[in-house]
Parts: sequence; C-alpha cells; structure tokens
Amino acid sequence: MPKIPPPAYAAVGLLAQHLLAPRGAHHGPLRTAAAAAAGGTGLGLLTLANLAFRHHHTTVNPIRPEKASTVVDDGVFGLTRNPMYVGLTGVLSAHALARGGLLTWLPVAGFVAVIDRVQIPAEESAMRANFGQAYDDYVRRVPRWVPGT
Repeated sequence: MPKIPPPAYAAVGLLAQHLLAPRGAHHGPLRTAAAAAAGGTGLGLLTLANLAFRHHHTTVNPIRPEKASTVVDDGVFGLTRNPMYVGLTGVLSAHALARGGLLTWLPVAGFVAVIDRVQIPAEESAMRANFGQAYDDYVRRVPRWVPGT
C-alpha cells in the first residue's frame, strides 16, 4: 500500500502550479467563475464523501483501506468510486484555471496519473480482499472516476 497520503500529492501539485504559473497574468471574470465552479465542486465532493464515510462509520484513511468496515456505495459514491480523488482533481483544476498558463495543468495530469496507477489499484485490491463479490458488484455499477466513462 502506498504510504504517501493523496492530499500530500495534491499539496505538492498546488505548489508546483504556483511555481509554473505565468507571472503578471490578468484573469477575467469568466476564468474566475470557472475556477470558482471547479473549486466549489471539488470541495463539495470532498465534503460529501467525508460525511458518507462518517455516516457509515468506516475509515477515511486512504493509506489503510483494509480498515474499511463497509462498501460505501450511496450518495456521491453512487456516481464515482473515488469522489475524494475527483474532488482533489477539481481543486487542482480550479487552481490551474485561476493561475493561468498551460504548464499549470501538468500537476493536474501528474496527480491523476499517480492516483489512478498507484493509489487506486492498491485500494481496490484491499477492498476486494475485504468485501469480495459485494465490492466486485460495486465496481461493475460505478465508474472509477466520472459517470459515463
């Protein structure tokens, strides 16, 4: 299981975006509105996912998925199996929009790649070991990232 918590990857991504952003760029109201929408959506998903885990009395710790006590499959978890990662991606996307420049999107892509190829497979393996067919049924019903994919 990876030992680096996904929010740490996101924090590094935010710092990298700050360093990669063009200096002195002026941003209009459309970019500001898009950034606010992406950020608000991301924070909303993070909040709803945390509340769902608390409601089901299961762990929110992505480093210890074997501690999960149930497959949470309702609420935002009925739309995506990883609303927290989608939420963090939304926050990174909002920051890329707000900062401007093409290079600020590189940390978004890097975050998605690391989470999709390292973190999520380890979590899925632990969940499959804990919950077997119930988890496999959930995987068949709900996409890893976003609906329609």
